[in-house]
Amino acid sequence: LPAAGAAAAIEAAPPAIRDGDSRRVRDAVARGELVPLESLLADAERRFPGRVLEVDLDDGEYEIEILAADGRVAELTYDARDGRLLGVEFEDD
Repeated sequence: LPAAGAAAAIEAAPPAIRDGDSRRVRDAVARGELVPLESLLADAERRFPGRVLEVDLDDGEYEIEILAADGRVAELTYDARDGRLLGVEFEDD
């Protein structure tokens, strides 16, 4: 993914990523150290169509929270280095 695409993905991200050190994240994506967020968002939305509520990057893991079409809130955790899905949890009502 070109650096401009990575930058666009971060700029379009929910505030949890945007308010963090976005330059550091963009640089890591450009160097191939982190998977572009847009590819993980696409995977998460394929698994749980709905609305992205929040995205966090912490300790080498992206956490993507989605309000699914069925009303459940799913939290998907991905390894930020290789894009591997580490787990899915659902918030309790």
